[in-house]
Amino acid sequence: MNTDFTEQELAFQKEVRAFFENELPDSVTRRLKAGLRMDKASQVDYQQALYEKGWAGINWPVEHGGTGWSATQRYIFFNEAARAKAPRIIPFGLNMVGPVIYSFGNDEQKKRFLPDILSSKVWWCQGYSEPNAGSDLASLKTKAVRDGDNYIVNGVKTWTTLGHYADWIFCLVRTSDTGKKQEGISFLLIDMNSPGVTVKPIITLDGRREVNEVFFEDVKVPVENLVGEEGKGWTYGKVLLTHERSNIAGVATSKQRLADIKGMLNNPPAGVPPLKDNSVFMQRVMQTEVELTALEYTELRVLSSVSTGKAPGPESSILKIKGTEVQQALDELFLELAGIYGLPFVPEQYDDEDPSLKLEPFFAPNAAPHYYNNRKVTIYGGTNEIQKNIIAKQVLGV
Repeated sequence: MNTDFTEQELAFQKEVRAFFENELPDSVTRRLKAGLRMDKASQVDYQQALYEKGWAGINWPVEHGGTGWSATQRYIFFNEAARAKAPRIIPFGLNMVGPVIYSFGNDEQKKRFLPDILSSKVWWCQGYSEPNAGSDLASLKTKAVRDGDNYIVNGVKTWTTLGHYADWIFCLVRTSDTGKKQEGISFLLIDMNSPGVTVKPIITLDGRREVNEVFFEDVKVPVENLVGEEGKGWTYGKVLLTHERSNIAGVATSKQRLADIKGMLNNPPAGVPPLKDNSVFMQRVMQTEVELTALEYTELRVLSSVSTGKAPGPESSILKIKGTEVQQALDELFLELAGIYGLPFVPEQYDDEDPSLKLEPFFAPNAAPHYYNNRKVTIYGGTNEIQKNIIAKQVLGV
């Protein structure tokens, strides 16, 4: 595997770097410089700037309005975005439901949904997990019963990330109770403004409203919103999850966070003992760097395979496991570097746009919020324990 960039790829890297340095919307750069979280409006501004540049559908084929980028170009883009500390692209529309629709949807669905997904005019969320169906997703009970030209949907979805912003939700629902439980699941697109849809917040450990419960009570959904065939939703959902798990690894962002840690070792916050001479701490830093480097080369092998037309296989589970473990290791290193600034944690200081409020410079990576929030990364997208079972089955044959 050759990891050197060609002249064309180096020119592309220069173009991407210039975009992040000079062309981000003011609403985005202002929040990034202030160390504030992205709100919905600035997130949409960012994604629409990518759309105007022709860079929204990073993993989409050209015929559906995507970039048609090679695996190497995608790798370059995400590394440059991480280097610039740009916001992550919210995945539910562009990276999840969009590819399902252009792969399995009919022509009318592609015409109806894909343009607004690509341009970020419509915000999507994911309806997979339920109170009693998370890792064992095939046990989901949200039911869609056919009634003429509609499905009547009843049930509840949970851990619905940013569902309070969403215009639409893509759901796995049960349309049959006969046969294998996986065969009775369908993939349905539901308007969040439909009568009978209720969204209730779940406040996470970092004090934020990021995830929600979504309740469906006799919600009418047109049959035309069924993607693909009834009863084939499990197949479509697995394809989506495979790509999601690869993205969860977050290698580019972790590389930038490790670089931040190295920079902070030489410039600790006032009143915090320096840790660069602490051999135990430095050993942990070096161990994390070794694991991250190995993870990056695993990702490059996956990208190389994808570039030949293959879909990610069990490698996506390997990326998910190790990628999330590295993220949590970095969180712990950041929190130790923060010292006394790690506590107390006041969530409001990361949302307040009052220019008189000055954040402690050390908190550029928001050490405490990252630590609290990222306890979940080994769980969502399929727990790491489930990923180990997938690897055992598909690689080891046990």
